[in-house]
Formats: sequence, structure tokens, C-alpha cells
Amino acid sequence: MSVNQQAHTGPPYGQPQPGYQGYQQPAYGGQPLPGVPQSQYGAYNGPMPGYQQPVPPQGYFPSLGFPSKGSPVSLNSDTSSLAPNFIGSLRAPPTSGAPPPATGASLPSGHLAYSQFGHGDVQNGIPASAAPMQRPPASQPFLPGSAPTPVSQTSTFQQYGPPPASVQQLSNHMAGMTIGSTTASAPPPAGLGYGPPTSVPPVSGSFSATGSGLYTPYTASQGPPPTSVSQGLPLAQPPFLGQPISTQRLPTQVPGFAPPPSSTGIGPSSYSPATGAPRPPTMPGPPLSGQTVAGPPTSQPNHISSPPPPSTMSGPHPGPPMSGLHGPPPPTHPPQPGYQMQQNGSFGQVRGPQPNYGGAYPGTPNYGSQPGPPPPPKRLDPDSIPSPQLNELPPQQKPRHRIDPDAIPSPIQVIEDDRSNRGSEPFVTGVRGQVPPLVTTNFLVKDQGNASPRYIRCTSYNIPCTSDMAKQSQVPLAAVIKPLATLPPEETLPYLVDHGESGPVRCNRCKAYMCPFMQFIEGGRRFQCCFCSCVTEVPPHYFQHLDHTGKRVDFYDRPELSLGSYEFLATVDYCKNNKFPSPPAFIFMIDVSYNAVKSGLVRLICEELKSLLDYLPREGNMEESAIRVGFVTYNKVLHFYNVKSSLAQPQMMVVSDVADMFVPLLDGFLVNVNESRTVIASLLDQIPEMFADTRETETVFAPVIQAGLEALKAAECAGKLFIFHTSLPIAEAPGKLKNRDDKKLINTDKEKTLFQPQTSFYNNLAKDCVAQGCCVDLFLFPNQYLDVATLGVVTYQTGGSIYKYAYFQLETDQDRFLNDLRRDVQKEVGFDAVMRVRTSTGIRATDFFGAFYMSNTTDVEMAGLDCDKTITVEFKHDDKLSEDSGALLQCALLYTSCAGQRRLRIHNLSLNCCTQLADLYRNCETDTLINYLAKYAYRGVLGSPVKTVRDALINQCAQILACYRKNCASPSSAGQLILPECMKLLPVYLNCVLKSDVLQPGPEVTTDDRAYIRQLVTSMDVAETNVFFYPRLLPLTKADVDSDSLPAAIRNSEERLSKGDIYLLENGLNIFVWVGVNVQQGLIQNLFGVSSFSQISNALSTLPVLENPFSKKVRSIVDMLQVQRSRYMKLIIVKQEDKLEMLFKHFLVEDKSLSGGASYVDFLCHMHKEIRQLLS
Repeated sequence: MSVNQQAHTGPPYGQPQPGYQGYQQPAYGGQPLPGVPQSQYGAYNGPMPGYQQPVPPQGYFPSLGFPSKGSPVSLNSDTSSLAPNFIGSLRAPPTSGAPPPATGASLPSGHLAYSQFGHGDVQNGIPASAAPMQRPPASQPFLPGSAPTPVSQTSTFQQYGPPPASVQQLSNHMAGMTIGSTTASAPPPAGLGYGPPTSVPPVSGSFSATGSGLYTPYTASQGPPPTSVSQGLPLAQPPFLGQPISTQRLPTQVPGFAPPPSSTGIGPSSYSPATGAPRPPTMPGPPLSGQTVAGPPTSQPNHISSPPPPSTMSGPHPGPPMSGLHGPPPPTHPPQPGYQMQQNGSFGQVRGPQPNYGGAYPGTPNYGSQPGPPPPPKRLDPDSIPSPQLNELPPQQKPRHRIDPDAIPSPIQVIEDDRSNRGSEPFVTGVRGQVPPLVTTNFLVKDQGNASPRYIRCTSYNIPCTSDMAKQSQVPLAAVIKPLATLPPEETLPYLVDHGESGPVRCNRCKAYMCPFMQFIEGGRRFQCCFCSCVTEVPPHYFQHLDHTGKRVDFYDRPELSLGSYEFLATVDYCKNNKFPSPPAFIFMIDVSYNAVKSGLVRLICEELKSLLDYLPREGNMEESAIRVGFVTYNKVLHFYNVKSSLAQPQMMVVSDVADMFVPLLDGFLVNVNESRTVIASLLDQIPEMFADTRETETVFAPVIQAGLEALKAAECAGKLFIFHTSLPIAEAPGKLKNRDDKKLINTDKEKTLFQPQTSFYNNLAKDCVAQGCCVDLFLFPNQYLDVATLGVVTYQTGGSIYKYAYFQLETDQDRFLNDLRRDVQKEVGFDAVMRVRTSTGIRATDFFGAFYMSNTTDVEMAGLDCDKTITVEFKHDDKLSEDSGALLQCALLYTSCAGQRRLRIHNLSLNCCTQLADLYRNCETDTLINYLAKYAYRGVLGSPVKTVRDALINQCAQILACYRKNCASPSSAGQLILPECMKLLPVYLNCVLKSDVLQPGPEVTTDDRAYIRQLVTSMDVAETNVFFYPRLLPLTKADVDSDSLPAAIRNSEERLSKGDIYLLENGLNIFVWVGVNVQQGLIQNLFGVSSFSQISNALSTLPVLENPFSKKVRSIVDMLQVQRSRYMKLIIVKQEDKLEMLFKHFLVEDKSLSGGASYVDFLCHMHKEIRQLLS
């Protein structure tokens, strides 16, 4: 985005891409594509006059381009003509990469110009370059006369002439997908994407030739061309031995992009032509996990891919491990210090200073509104390009080539770059429309008028001024809001403002709350609303004079005038029935049927509650919690307990008429823990004994919720029910369910019924719960189907949480359950909550996603809202916006605190507005976009076939990228895939969402797992979806035992794993520790306390506590990760080549999945194809 990017070169030409035979290449061999206007430029005939042509230095191959920072990614598959614009052995780019003007006009600034690289077609045009850019300081002195003036690019298509004889034509899968990068024509605006502006000009043929105009053929020993570009995704192709590349040319193929025959092995072959339909798995393979390791792990709600995790990783990420790859043999060059950094957010073929390998990161990228100095241009060392050499490949692989995964945008590199560029400075929120650091970066926030990104993150911080522009781009405008988010200890909690009986000051018309964007006028006597422009009198008690700038003189003394987030104490007008609320209550409701008692669960819960009740949430510095507690047990009937402090022993009351639920006692059911401590302790000791010999296997469920609801109504308070439940409720009672699980419905039009509740009874019950402020948290312990889609309805609509422990076993699952329960009981919750989002004129909130209930179109109602839950809001235009005034959001949450105080929490955020699409694409946040798209898709499966939902997702993303290509990238050949800098990870993350268990389940994923994951993701925040869809993979054997930092993460692909190492993979629900077969015996002894690989037990649910540095380090890493996540992750030990490895591989999301999901490389090609179809 920010700059001109050198194109990277295509691979050596001639042989078909590996595994991608069958894609037809458009117009090879010189025929112009049908329908493409002839360009005014002739074919390329060697070097331009006026360019100095130094002799190429030894070992340098002229068709290599150079990485440079910050521009959009583009994928190039073919070399086009090389413009020799590089001078000297340093090969620094000239200030402008264009030959003398053809038309004399230069591009208007603000239009991004991109290098156009041919895709199998030689690029004959003039490079589109922009106004001359500033050269970065580190490059060589530029020779006079060699910088041609900029040229305006008039035609969108380059004519495709025959390629220079020395270049092989490449039959690339994807009709020549090239990954190069494009140039921006004007100095970037402040709100840039990642990567500092650099001044590398575009090169017309996309590859600059140093030296003579000859194209030096690659010999086998030299390896394929490096990725030259910053965002460049070159195709790494091992050259063929013994063939003079210079003379090879492939026969011309029919233009167009026919899908390959289904027999082709690897490639994107198995994509059906225009859809994202699941493709048949290439290898059937055993089901993912039906195996038992302490109970079938099929239960994992947890198999799901996830994006790069948040902060805590201080070290950068190393390149892929170099030994024992399972795929093609390892690259010949190990990553070493001093390699130039790849610009494409990927480890380019040149592995840039990999974190951990020395080599400083040059320059800060331009983020938000803080531009950094341009970094020096990058140089490529052609010898450092790892890619399998032909003679190392096994015989059956020799005829195939593939895109080098290192040459496509890497999530790890993007995360690392953001950490190094934005992790050290605090993020100050004073400026409108700033894009915050990524969720994976550890940073401090200083509130100076806009809400912290911990509370609100947007898909874009610069929104289109008109609805037409928004429709054209297809970028959804959404905010992911986490109103009660937990802040790190170094940041200040929102201040509580008490305006007394008059309450908060608000706009008369739209009722927006006083905030930093309100404009005081007439000497401070009135204020103009920033949302609706209405003028309101300032109440006398709130009056204050203005200073010479028009600001109130008490500006800094009032949080609501100077901060983005703050709280107001609500008056009685904001309370139900105009009466202040009582403190909330917690009711623990325990299933005591045969399964629950036999598994040891009932005893475990009772033991834990004895101590846990001392840790109920409390307000600020209160001595004890104001929350009262009650207890119910149930199977086919309900048992209520009177634990009044005056009793010597608890009393039990049984309600067997479950059809008409009532609470048999008022006094003594909800009590203060301290007052009734001995009676409660006695009850918790007795419950396991009372039901020890039960033979009752059937349970009820709806009456349990009704009982809790009635108890809270009788006590006139809000509260939370903690329900511990084990089986499908088949006993005769309201809300009785039947087993309707049917795997045969998968991939049919009726699949959606599996996600819908089987009866509307629970929806009506949820509505009653919300009205009372009764939130339901559900802990499930199923050994078979229990219909999470139906049981979860009340939890979901009341703002509660579901926890699921399939095949619960005391020894392996106890820690996870107890940790979840402790955190759930102790965390901050707002009760009886209502949230409304107001916007300034021009946009309005139209759609909401999350765990809540809505009785009208504007108010989001939640019986309970905790610190982990988010509400995602989509906005649409209802008028034009102006660039000057921008757009404003105000989220107001009315809730009851755990002490019974009624409060309003306010979050404000100001965004920029733009008339140029390029500004929109420069200020997007991919992680938030994926969070929104996943939630949108996961809601879509309730009403549409899964295939339709998948296709719609692929289509929307193709439209987003095609719009960028068409309107923001300068003209270039169709063979390039050009990705906006801020969205270069959109394809890899989107593929992870498409491969998730909800949208593409493997055979081992249960219907309950899918329903559980669907509900879970719907209220996740951006950091959680990020690691959930693209898991974090850490090489434990690379960890430095003497430092506190985590080892640098690696990419999620099997070929990154080495048999001699141990890895940890986490996705927010599970932690896998994968042990390679060749791990040194000493490491195994140190970590597991056994002497050999074969003795490691799969049944471990925690790592043994051993007194050695490696054991301590690994355990501290596991603890550090557990603390960051809202749920306690299940630890699973996976030995290489063990049956559990199938489950582990499900999370290596860059690879093909057994359920038919595409690999990252294949999906990138598929997206390219979709984009080309849209553009043609």
C-alpha cells in the first residue's frame, strides 16, 4: 500500500506447476487475450536506453526482484519483461521505476499504481509508477539519468506479447498465479497498513534486471528465483536439471481457467468449478479421533483451527524447522542470521531476519496515524532461497512443482512484525480513526478520548462515505464490542461518575450520553449533540465556562469529557419498577442421576463448592460478597434445600410435580454464605452420601431452569443459575427431548435442523429468564448425544456460558472442570443488562451477533454479561457521511453490579470516513473481519445449507479482493493475485473458518460438538477467534530455559515439524504437546520422567512436576497460556505416528484436512480463480 513494490519473479518457466496440471493458461505464446484492448506500448525489446546496465555480480540472477516493505501482496506466476532499473551491486531501486512518459501525465496522487507483472504473458507496458518517491536512505547513490519520469498508465490491460526467448513459460496452476507485490503511487497516507513506506518503484515487467538485458537461465544448482517481493508470493519452482531453460516454451493453451481434471493429484484440483464445495478427501485416512485415550477425544469441542494468538510471545518466529520435514525434503539453506526480511508477511523464500536469528527489523511500519521513517530497501540473496532441489526429490515427485509455502503471506511473520513495530509504544487513543496494534501484540493503551481496542475493535477504521461505495467494496462495517473487558493491571479501570439525583447529562433528542465529542456553545450554556446535532441546555449544576479554544475549563477533571470509556451511577429512573435492585443470587443446581454420581462428579462439585463459596465476586474493597446462594439437586424430581443459618441441619424439600414448577420455600433458600456456613458445609457433605446408591438414570431439564427462575422472582433479584447436567432430558416433563442425532443429514438441505432447537419451549423460557435477569451457565458432562443445540438455547439467550466435558473422567478432566468452575464463579458479571449502540447521522446499527435476547430492533438484552463476552454489531449507511466530521459510535450498557448497584458503562469511538476505496482498504483489521465473518457464517447455518454458507463466504471475500484489485491496484495482468497489505492474511484465515468443524466437519465430529462450537464462537472476542481458527504452534525444544519469553511460533503445517523436536499447539480450548519419534532421550526424561519415547503415556492430563530447567520452562509456558485464555485448556499428549496424531493434524490448518478442506496454497489459488472470474 504504501509504496512501490518490486515484483517478485516468477519461477523458472517451462514445467507445469507441481500437482497443478490441468489448469489452462490464458494466452500463452503471444496471442493477446480475447477482449483485451491492445496496449499502446510495444513489446519489450531489451533494456531501456538511459538505464545503466552494470555487469551482473557473480551469483546474482537478474530476474530476481527485491522485497520491499508495505505494499499490497501480489502473486505473480510468470516473469514478464524485466525492466533493468536496478543499479549497482547493491541493487537499490531507482526513485521512479518508469521509463520516460508515454503520455506525459503522471498519476494523480491517491491512486495506487501497481507494477503489472505478466501472468504467462509478457508485460510490455511501461511500469506504472507514481510521482517520484523518496529513496530510502540506505540505498546506493542514484545515478543521474537513470530515473525516468513517471508515466500515466492509460490502458488497463497490457498487451501480451511473446516472452523473451530466454524465459521459460510456466504452466502454473491457477493460470499463473503470481505473487508479487504492487506499488503505491503516492506517498502513503498516515493511516497505513502494515509496513513502512518505502520507495521501491514498480517495475514494469515486475522483475528488474541488473546488468545486461539478458536473462540468465537458472541452473539446477542455483535454485529457483527468490521471492522478490514484499508481499510477494512467488512460486518456488525447482528448476529442471539439464534443460536449457532459456529455450523452453510451453505450447499455448486455451485462455480461460478450466478446472483441472479431478484425477489430478494435489493442487486445487478437487475444487469444483465455482464453489467452495467441500471436496472429497484425497486420502481417506482413519477418522480423526474415535480412539480412546482416557475416553474418546471425539468429545473435544475443541478441534478447530485458530489464528495467531495474542501477546505474550515476545520473541519473533523462527522459520520452519529444518530437519525431518514430512513433505518435500528440507530446504538446503537453514535460516541464518542476516537474511533479509521478507516483506510479504511471509517467510519469503528469503527468510528475513527471523526473529531468533539475529538481524534487526528495519524501520517501523506505518500504523494508524503514526508514520515511521522509510526503511532501507531490502536486498535478496539469491543463494538463500530454500526450495527442494530436483535431485533431492523422491522420484515420483520429480515432475511436479508447487508454490513455495514460504513465499505466500505468513500469519507468523505479520504477527511478529506487528509485535516488533508496535509492541513497545503505548497506543494513545486521542486520534480519530487509528488502527490499533494486532490482538496478538502486547501493548499498553492510554485512553485520551476513544475507547480502548480492548473494549471495541472495528473491521475498518476508515469507513466509506456512501452506501454505494460500501456495497462496491463488500467490506462489512462492524464493531466487536466487549463492554466489561478485563484490563491489564497497568491500565486504569473506567472511572465511576456520580451526578447525583439528576443522573447523567444526555442529548434531549437522541438520548446520547455526554462524551468527549459533544460541542459546547454559547459560552458553555448549551451543547450540540455530536450524534444528531440537536442543541440541548446544559443543566445549571453542570455549567462550566469555556476556555479560549472552546473547551470547558473542567475538561480534564471530568472523565466523560476527556476519556473514551467511563461509568455513570444510574438513578432510580434506570431501574426496573423504579426501584433500586437487590444484590444478585447464585443458585447451584446439581444433577444427581446415576451417571453423575457414578462418575464421581457429584462428590467433586460438593467438595469444590465448600471452598469456592468464599470467592464469590465482590465490589471493590467490600469485606464480603453481597451475593446470596441457594442449592438444588435433581434427577426426575427436584430437591430444594433450606440452609437457613438458625437450623442445625439442612432440610430437603422434594417437588415431584415437575409439570407445574414452584419453589416450596422462600425463607432459608437464598442465604448469605458467612451466616449459613456450617449448614451449607453440612449439606455439601451429605449430598454425595444421600444419592450414593441411586438407580435413577432419567433427568429433567426445563423444570430445573423454571425452578431457579421462580426462586429469583420470589426474591425479587437477578442472578445466575449454575446447572451441572449429564444426559438428554427424556423424563416426562416440560421441555422433554428425543434423540434426533442423524449424521446422514450432513451435506443435505436438512443439515440446518441439527443446529436448530427441536422445540420452541426453550425460546419462551429464555425470554422469561431475560425479563427477570436470570442468567444460566451450563456445565455439560455427556457420554452420548444430549442435544446442545436445544439445551443451549436458554444459556445462549440469557448471556450465559456453556462448558462441555464429553466422556468426563475424574482423573483426566477434573483439573479442567474445576478451573473453569472457579473462574466462572469468580469473574465479573453485569446482571439484568441492556445495551444500546448509537451512531452519528449517516450510519446505524442494523444487525447484532452474540449471546443475548432482543425484543426490539435496538436494545440488546442480557440477563447476565460477563467480562469474556462480546457483542458484534454491524452498521449500514442510511445517509452520506462526510470526511470532515467522520463517524461516531457510542455503546451504552446499563447493568446491575455484583453488589446490586445500577450503573451505566459508556464506550465512545470516532472513525474516519473516506471517498477513496484505497483509504478503506488501508485501514482494515483482518482479525476483526474474520471474527465478524465467522459469526455471520455460524448464524447462517441455522437457516441455510452449509454449502450455501461456505460459498457465500468465499464469494464475499473474492468480491472484497476483486474490488481492491479493480479500483486500487494499478493495471496489471490477470495472472497476478494482488492482496491489500492489511488483508494479506484474509485468504489463510478465511480458509481456516471454512475448514472449521461447523462448516466442514470431519467424520469424528459429533453434532453436539458442532452446536457447542457454534455457540462458543458467537460470543468470542477477536483474540479468541484469532487463536481458535489459526492455532499457535511453538517449538518447545527451542525454548530458552533462562528467559521468560516464549519460543518463536511457527506456521501451522506438518512440514514445519521435525521428528527430533517437541511442539506445543494451543487454540484456546486444547493444548497439544506433540513429541517427535526422534526426540533425544534426555529431553524425554526431563519432560516426562520416563526413559524412552515408547514409555510416554497418552493418558497424562498434566505434565509431571520434575526438578529440571526444561520441565520448569515447559510447565511455565503451559501455565502462561492457560492464564491468557478464558477457558482452561485440556492438555493432550500426542506421540508422532500415534492414533491421536490424526486429531492433532486437524489443527495444522495450512495443510489439507481429512474432511476435505483445502490447503492454504490450494485455497489461495482458488481465491485467485474466483477473483479473476469476478473481474472478467
